[in-house]
Amino acid sequence: MSIDNLSSIILTLVTFLPLAGGLLLILFPRRDRDIRIFALVISLLTFAVSIHLPVHFQRSHTEFQYQIDLQWVTTPNIHYHMGIDGISLWLVVLTTFLTPLCVLISWNSIHERAKEFFILLLILETALIGVFTSLDLFLFYFFWEATLIPMALLIGIFGHERKVYAAVKFFMYTMIGSVFMLAAILWLYAHTGSFDFVVIRDQVMRGAVPQFPAAAQWLFLGFFLAFAVKVPLFPFHTWLPDAHVEAPTAGSVLLAGVMLKMGTYGMLRFNLGLFPEQSRHNAGWIMTLALIGIIYGALVAMVQPNMKKLIAYSSVSHLGFVVLGIFSFTQAGLNGAMFVMLAHGISTGGLFMLAGILHERRHTYEISEFGGLASVMPVYAASYLAIVLASAGLPLMNGFIGEFLVLSGAFQARAAYGILAATGVIWSAVYLLWMYQRVFYGKVTHPVNNSLRDLSAIEKIAVWPCAGVALLMGVAPIVWLGAIDPAVQAALTPLTRVASRMVGR
Repeated sequence: MSIDNLSSIILTLVTFLPLAGGLLLILFPRRDRDIRIFALVISLLTFAVSIHLPVHFQRSHTEFQYQIDLQWVTTPNIHYHMGIDGISLWLVVLTTFLTPLCVLISWNSIHERAKEFFILLLILETALIGVFTSLDLFLFYFFWEATLIPMALLIGIFGHERKVYAAVKFFMYTMIGSVFMLAAILWLYAHTGSFDFVVIRDQVMRGAVPQFPAAAQWLFLGFFLAFAVKVPLFPFHTWLPDAHVEAPTAGSVLLAGVMLKMGTYGMLRFNLGLFPEQSRHNAGWIMTLALIGIIYGALVAMVQPNMKKLIAYSSVSHLGFVVLGIFSFTQAGLNGAMFVMLAHGISTGGLFMLAGILHERRHTYEISEFGGLASVMPVYAASYLAIVLASAGLPLMNGFIGEFLVLSGAFQARAAYGILAATGVIWSAVYLLWMYQRVFYGKVTHPVNNSLRDLSAIEKIAVWPCAGVALLMGVAPIVWLGAIDPAVQAALTPLTRVASRMVGR
């Protein structure tokens, strides 16, 4: 098959290959080893195929690439329209990168219903990729809601003590928030005759949507509420710690690494893309919420006695940086927001894997149960330190690049925003390094910890790629930013026009 022919179907292949693998798993006999191997092969194959996307991506182009647009339903007018730009490109690759690591980290921890677990994991991968590749709003909403089912089942079936409560809370919060987005999508269809994002965007920019000025603020809020709950932006964050603490390790990795990015991706793609004037108008209070999330998330993380809950609250803080960067409406801010999304997916995914490894050995996440582990598990301690430093934003690691760009954008928007957000960087170093000190240094206070085994070969293969990519992103960020920057500039163009009009008034 030629490159051109492959490019025309590549998004369909990447999106639905995991689903096809999950359906084939249904036919497998219940031999856990065969099921795990097949799930790993499918997830690795999906990752290998997805590498075609950045390799053949035209980095100087701002329009959507690898597009496929077919009539799906005649009435209503629904298209199977998929495509990616520099904003969605790396989020797709992040999803395909983390999924095989989730299979590996679950290799020895899932003992019952292994077939169901890996089927749900592969279905979830398809739904997540579909969110980032869909350009038809109906198709986007379909995949958006489709992510809820496998994730809720992963938490509710394979989670810990309060798993059903956490699964129901996660499902209800995110589903109720999504209803407002559905109402906004249906309004846009009723007034444009299309669900196609590109068609709707062009009509909005031309002023060809009847009654749009009167409804725009409500439509903006409909989309924004769904995305704010998913991020989660303060004060919509209360579902996240419960979901993370009760979820199995693989569920936490995909929840923090990819699913939370659905919210920030939606803000960048749809709120800014369809409602530039309303984005400008509402930026003040949204950035205030982002700053509260940055500082509040960091301070609450600092006092957590539970390692997994600490990492969960760190996500509230880090995703606040993303929202701040998006609504700074600066090139540096939006580039930084995209980079923080990717860096957070890598580093926090690694932290959840490492926390899960410790839980398998001790069946607890309580920080007070540990201490002195550096002498008992030196390879584990070194791996944990590398990921902690990446998450804390050490120069030459991935966290530093994104946060530096976001702070630059925030300072350009308003100096006070940059100053307040910069305190979040300090607090993140405090809570992460303090957690590390309590877990790994000092004397071994619990004799059972003296017998803990270090990382196994499978665990090293699962964790070390995160540390390697975190370093690579910090050393060579242009590999990622080269594709992101043109799409960011294109996204900023209508916002710049709006700013010019507002100044003219």
